[in-house]
Amino acid sequence: MPKQKTHSSSKKRFKVTGSGKVLRAQAFRRHILSKRPTKRMRHLRHNAVCSDVNAKVIKKMIPYM
Repeated sequence: MPKQKTHSSSKKRFKVTGSGKVLRAQAFRRHILSKRPTKRMRHLRHNAVCSDVNAKVIKKMIPYM
């Protein structure tokens, strides 16, 4: 049976932890940052865990990670 292809944009955006959870970057960090409070920007730095429904789909796109 041939290997599955990895979804190229997904492998750049998501990371799978050792326990199998899928990590993603926070939104609202790209532009117009000067109007946002420093506290909010600091909290947006950290990765977030994807919901179980989305994680299932993402894991199919990145089967070897």
